[in-house]
Amino acid sequence: MLTPGGAVTVVLLKSRDRQVRYPATVVRDDGVHAVVRAPWAGPPVRDFGFVRFERGDVFTEHYWRDRWFSVKEVRAADGGLKGWYCDITRPARVAGEALTTWDLELDLWVSADRSAVLRLDEDEFEAEGLADREPEAAERARRALDELEELARSGRLAALLD
Repeated sequence: MLTPGGAVTVVLLKSRDRQVRYPATVVRDDGVHAVVRAPWAGPPVRDFGFVRFERGDVFTEHYWRDRWFSVKEVRAADGGLKGWYCDITRPARVAGEALTTWDLELDLWVSADRSAVLRLDEDEFEAEGLADREPEAAERARRALDELEELARSGRLAALLD
């Protein structure tokens, strides 16, 4: 398990042997659900059209060792909630001071006021060909996206993060 207050490196494995690594601070870890906090680690501004991630934003990231997704609560530098960015991933693994997930390209965005629940990158998921290579994994990914969308639309996403 990760130690609260300790440092961890988050490793997001992506298709075509790409990966993103960034430092985070452990908030808590019960052996199944790990929570870390990190500043926005991307370019100074990334505008998706429905949300802008920018320098100063803080992500509280929730990872599960038994679920096929992660949820990132996104707050502006002033503490205002922007929303939740959810990645469909293989279950997280922790080894040493690294927390690793495998991004499966499907995403869900939930705005702070919950008025927008957007399924993202379904075309990228299909183009990656996971359904051909690993049909069971592709089906689990689709079910995870459906589950997250249902939690978001029913107002139960926040309870999952407690």
